[in-house]
Amino acid sequence: MSIVQLDKVTFVGMTEDRERLLQDLQESGCLHIEPFAAESENQNAAGPGAGAREALQFLRDYPQRRRQSRDTKRFDALAVERQVLDVRQHLQALSDERDFLIKRIQDMRPWGDFEFSPLSEMGGLRLWFYAIPHRDRVLIRDLPLSHEIVKKDSRYYYVVVISENEPESMPVNRTHIGSQPRHQLEAHLEEVELAIEDLQAERAYLTRWYSLLRDNVATLEDKAALDAAQNQSYTRTGMFALRGWVPHTRLAELESYTRQHGVHIDARDVQPDDNPPTFLDNPPWLAAGEDLVNFYMTPGYRTWDPSQIVFISFALFFAMILADAGYALLLGAVLLSFWRKMGASPGGRRFRPLCLAIVVFSLLYGMLIGSYFGVTPPEGSLLASLHLLDMSDTNLMMAISVFIGCIHVILGAALDAARHKNRVEGLESVGWASIVAGGLAFLLSTAFAPSVLKPLSVVLAGVGVLLVLLFAAPFEKPLSRMLKGLLGLTKLSGAFGDVLSYLRLFALGLASGSLAAEFNNMAMGIHDAMPGVGIFFAFLVLLLGHAVNLLLGLASALIHGLRLNVIEFFNWGLKEEGSLFKPFRRRGL
Repeated sequence: MSIVQLDKVTFVGMTEDRERLLQDLQESGCLHIEPFAAESENQNAAGPGAGAREALQFLRDYPQRRRQSRDTKRFDALAVERQVLDVRQHLQALSDERDFLIKRIQDMRPWGDFEFSPLSEMGGLRLWFYAIPHRDRVLIRDLPLSHEIVKKDSRYYYVVVISENEPESMPVNRTHIGSQPRHQLEAHLEEVELAIEDLQAERAYLTRWYSLLRDNVATLEDKAALDAAQNQSYTRTGMFALRGWVPHTRLAELESYTRQHGVHIDARDVQPDDNPPTFLDNPPWLAAGEDLVNFYMTPGYRTWDPSQIVFISFALFFAMILADAGYALLLGAVLLSFWRKMGASPGGRRFRPLCLAIVVFSLLYGMLIGSYFGVTPPEGSLLASLHLLDMSDTNLMMAISVFIGCIHVILGAALDAARHKNRVEGLESVGWASIVAGGLAFLLSTAFAPSVLKPLSVVLAGVGVLLVLLFAAPFEKPLSRMLKGLLGLTKLSGAFGDVLSYLRLFALGLASGSLAAEFNNMAMGIHDAMPGVGIFFAFLVLLLGHAVNLLLGLASALIHGLRLNVIEFFNWGLKEEGSLFKPFRRRGL
């Protein structure tokens, strides 16, 4: 697990060479482009193809697609994309206008169809319209306002007030009916609806290109990315400049390319004031750990890569919360049925190893606690011999959960300490790891009573407190250093709370197992109370009950399995957030 070392590169060349350079960089897929400040024209302009997937979705949502055309000679992907997006934009605008007109006509209906007289003929007076609930009618009887009730229904009095300015003492807000008469609005509404029909017909015609557009989405997005990259470069007087970040291992390749094509490249190491993106590099079977990490935050470039630890700990936490080997076998069957389909996409291939790890961990843990759809295997059986942990032993299961929490926090703090080049800066994290290790030693001494661990726990905790006190601000003046050290020690309660948060592993697992057992008992009770037909209802209770319990278990395992990693673990292991390395490359690379 590592964060790839990057170099900052700047390309300089003639403007006519820019497009070829960008195409070759897109092919190599090794450069993260860093835009210049808003110095270039059209830097924020959107390139063609930027809405390819939106256009495709718009055509996909049409209920009746035309027969698909395969005539590639007549198909222009960019033209079709623009046309589809134009139709979508106009259709949305007309739909909004139609909704407005329908609402305005509905608001005007109680007042009738009339035209306003010119203000000069009204003597400067205006008409103000109010729909007043029956209960509020009494509130305007004594107001010094010239008004008339023009209509009444089961809910409202429709009142017209004549006044030069809008009355301020009315019990309700006025109804806005605009200046146009209702018949004009109704005529305009008909025009809008006819225009919508015409656009829907054009949309229906465009659906014949759906298959060809779907097959060219990647090409359109590559073209959009290429145009966006051009807008992120800097141009002046026939020259261009492009800068970005490249993995150090690919630098020699780029230098060789620029020498061959007459483009200058300037490369330098990361400087202290630079803020490079983070490029996580893991084996393919652990790559899903990167997605779990980036789901919450991207580690800073100068931190460390937690992907592999998160991969394993998430699978373990998932298993402990699901807490049933029968559910694990069911998930394994689902995974097996989708295995080939998941392999058809890069994202599916990334997540297959994680799903497999979850199934394996869940199966092993379920066998250890002896739960198979809430049923404990009978004594003397092979499965019973694998039943090593008793979920009903609260003290033991709580101790295991806290033990896992301590190890997780210690590991995070230790790795945070190790990433500092100046070891003094990492001593505070070493202190927290030592404090939590002292608590763990005390827990073990309480659970297993080895006398040597209690003195060791005191020593570890004391050393940890001293390190935090002295190195929370190692480069400050003595007084400030001590004060910040004391302030740092206030995190003791946070460390205690974070470790105790891991008790949810036991609590949620126990809840899942208890629910499974209760559904089994309910089914048995129905079967015993209703011989014969009761087997149908018992089966129904088992099916629905375990389905609900499995869904609850999956939701809990996903939410809390992630939470313990990205909240508690990252709180002690990752102190800096960064931005993700996004290579400029063609889709599929």
